[in-house]
Amino acid sequence: MNSGLWGAVDMNLITWVLFIIVAFSIYLGFRRGASGSAKQLLYFLLHAVFTVVALVLSALFASAASPHLQSWLSGKALDLSKAGSSWFAQLVYTVGSGMRDLTLLRFAVLFLIAHTVIRIVLGILTRALGTVVTLPLSILPNGGVVSRAIGGMIGAVLGAGRALLFTALLFAYCALFPQGPMTDYIKQSSAYREAAAQIIQPVAGTLIEAQLPVFAEALNAELNQLWQRRYDVVDADLPEDLIQAAASIVESKVTDEAKARALYEWVGSRITYDDDKVTAYVEHGEWREQNPEMTFVTRKGVCIDYARLYASMARTVGLDVRVVTGLGYDGRGGYGSHAWNEVYLAEQQRWVSLDPTWAITGNWFDSEGFADTHIKQV
Repeated sequence: MNSGLWGAVDMNLITWVLFIIVAFSIYLGFRRGASGSAKQLLYFLLHAVFTVVALVLSALFASAASPHLQSWLSGKALDLSKAGSSWFAQLVYTVGSGMRDLTLLRFAVLFLIAHTVIRIVLGILTRALGTVVTLPLSILPNGGVVSRAIGGMIGAVLGAGRALLFTALLFAYCALFPQGPMTDYIKQSSAYREAAAQIIQPVAGTLIEAQLPVFAEALNAELNQLWQRRYDVVDADLPEDLIQAAASIVESKVTDEAKARALYEWVGSRITYDDDKVTAYVEHGEWREQNPEMTFVTRKGVCIDYARLYASMARTVGLDVRVVTGLGYDGRGGYGSHAWNEVYLAEQQRWVSLDPTWAITGNWFDSEGFADTHIKQV
């Protein structure tokens, strides 16, 4: 196929959308005339420049503020309030601990806050500056053949800018979702391929195509970790006998490690694995949801119930703990869905992994090779 304008024509919907954007901009430019079209182009350029400025300033702010926010949150002792605290207090803990521990999530939140504020300020500046700068353009004529022809040419430039912006968004989508439902179809558009190859890739380099998917994957992994902390909120309302039991178990323990290990041994030895619950789910698709109180009373549960009970009891005695989901070795050469815990030992300043479900089979508290049999969900 020939290169140039006609070489970019095909029956792909994306191609026609790009051409329609340009054509409609030319039409509007023709209607507005030279003066109106020039003003529109100037506003578009101001908006584009300020968009880039807002992104750069937001990123710089987030990078600079992130370590200070982490330090501040670390000094706030975000231990979960005792059972019976309000739903809001539980939510504050979950969000606060997530912001403290998850680097990309903290950066993303700071970036969005800064970007919102900066865009509001720049939006006001755009309108004020645009009014002043475009004032001399008012002397250009809006009527007549020459004026409308100039307006059409300016509209073509404006349309090309809009089409290029649309192409950049499509390019980012294809980079983020290489197996997405529309990715292959988008790449079949000759107009998209031409713009991406000639403009987007040379300008952006590997920033979009290579770095954006890596950033998105890392952020998604952190969001999954935050989602797992939902149990901090949903399991916050605990009965008094469970709270007293946890206090009694760690009564003579001083260090975080001693408390965490005592609770691990208690849950691992007192709770029985519920094979009937597994059978009901595997054979009939029936999931019997239960909270830590039910597990504590019935003394039965599956891995997620062990983990939720352990986490609930640990939090009532002041330990920072979380439920972890992923895959566990099944002993037959494969892996299956599993859940366990991580607890923070303040005196050692580190998180350790433990699996109360497997406690009856050996030592699974901060044991060597734990990561060889447990794969965290990311």
